[in-house]
Amino acid sequence: MSKEHQEGYAGKHPSSAVLEENVAAALGKDIKNGRISCASAHDVAKKLALSPADIGMALDLMEVRLMRCQLGLFGYTPEKRIVKKADQWEASLEQDIRQALQNDRLSCAEAWSIARRRGISRLEVANVCEALAVKVRPCQLGAF
Repeated sequence: MSKEHQEGYAGKHPSSAVLEENVAAALGKDIKNGRISCASAHDVAKKLALSPADIGMALDLMEVRLMRCQLGLFGYTPEKRIVKKADQWEASLEQDIRQALQNDRLSCAEAWSIARRRGISRLEVANVCEALAVKVRPCQLGAF
């Protein structure tokens, strides 16, 4: 569901990809104006015991856009993103981030894991990544 795919999200997946009715129904409860929040999508994944990637594919097949990324990277109005460069942080947090990098990027799942382990918000981790010029990718839901 990246910017390049403003229309036709389903095209990111093979033609054999199938949208399960129960998944569509569960997601449909939280979709408003063709959009669903990241948090709602993750809640549905948990309720249905599916991976976020499975839910992301279902949303793509439904042509639904994600909003309100829990790392603050996209989907906010009017700023589009709410992540800001952190002014200061613990050296150990930077070490955690740098140790979790793969190909110079921090996955969304790793960012969440770091936040959970440290007892801080996901946005705080994203703010430090922003200050360190660390890109967060890939998204658990497949948005980027």
